[in-house]
Amino acid sequence: MNWESTYAIAVELRRLHPDADLEKVSLRQIHDWTLALPEFEDDPLLVNDDILSAIFQDWFEENIHGQ
Repeated sequence: MNWESTYAIAVELRRLHPDADLEKVSLRQIHDWTLALPEFEDDPLLVNDDILSAIFQDWFEENIHGQ
Protein backbone atom coordinates (compact mmCIF):
# COMPACT_ATOMS: atom_id res chain seq x y z
CA MET A 1 0.00 0.00 0.00
CA ASN A 2 1.28 3.48 -0.87
CA TRP A 3 0.09 7.09 -0.91
CA GLU A 4 -1.68 6.53 -4.23
CA SER A 5 -3.83 3.84 -2.60
CA THR A 6 -6.17 6.38 -1.03
CA TYR A 7 -9.26 4.16 -1.20
CA ALA A 8 -7.49 1.11 0.24
CA ILE A 9 -6.07 3.25 3.04
CA ALA A 10 -9.49 4.72 3.76
CA VAL A 11 -11.10 1.27 3.96
CA GLU A 12 -8.40 0.04 6.31
CA LEU A 13 -8.61 3.13 8.53
CA ARG A 14 -12.38 2.75 8.66
CA ARG A 15 -11.94 -0.87 9.74
CA LEU A 16 -9.33 -0.04 12.39
CA HIS A 17 -11.03 3.11 13.70
CA PRO A 18 -14.76 2.38 13.39
CA ASP A 19 -15.74 4.87 16.08
CA ALA A 20 -13.68 7.76 14.74
CA ASP A 21 -15.71 10.95 14.46
CA LEU A 22 -14.77 12.23 11.02
CA GLU A 23 -15.79 15.74 12.01
CA LYS A 24 -12.93 15.66 14.53
CA VAL A 25 -10.32 13.61 12.65
CA SER A 26 -7.42 15.80 11.53
CA LEU A 27 -5.19 15.34 8.53
CA ARG A 28 -2.37 14.78 11.02
CA GLN A 29 -4.28 11.85 12.54
CA ILE A 30 -4.89 10.39 9.10
CA HIS A 31 -1.17 10.77 8.39
CA ASP A 32 -0.14 9.06 11.62
CA TRP A 33 -2.71 6.28 11.36
CA THR A 34 -1.71 5.60 7.75
CA LEU A 35 1.97 5.31 8.64
CA ALA A 36 1.01 2.84 11.38
CA LEU A 37 -0.72 0.49 8.93
CA PRO A 38 1.30 -2.74 8.64
CA GLU A 39 0.70 -2.89 4.87
CA PHE A 40 1.84 0.69 4.26
CA GLU A 41 5.22 0.79 2.49
CA ASP A 42 5.69 4.29 1.05
CA ASP A 43 8.00 7.14 1.92
CA PRO A 44 6.39 9.34 4.61
CA LEU A 45 7.99 12.41 3.02
CA LEU A 46 6.01 11.99 -0.21
CA VAL A 47 2.66 12.87 1.34
CA ASN A 48 0.90 16.22 1.05
CA ASP A 49 -2.41 17.68 2.18
CA ASP A 50 -4.08 16.78 -1.13
CA ILE A 51 -3.32 13.08 -0.60
CA LEU A 52 -4.47 13.18 3.02
CA SER A 53 -7.64 14.99 1.97
CA ALA A 54 -8.29 12.32 -0.67
CA ILE A 55 -7.96 9.61 1.99
CA PHE A 56 -10.37 11.55 4.19
CA GLN A 57 -12.84 11.94 1.31
CA ASP A 58 -12.68 8.23 0.47
CA TRP A 59 -13.23 7.38 4.15
CA PHE A 60 -16.16 9.80 4.35
CA GLU A 61 -17.73 8.35 1.19
CA GLU A 62 -17.20 4.82 2.45
CA ASN A 63 -18.99 5.70 5.70
CA ILE A 64 -21.96 6.98 3.70
CA HIS A 65 -22.11 4.29 1.02
CA GLY A 66 -20.10 1.39 2.47
CA GLN A 67 -21.33 -1.67 4.24
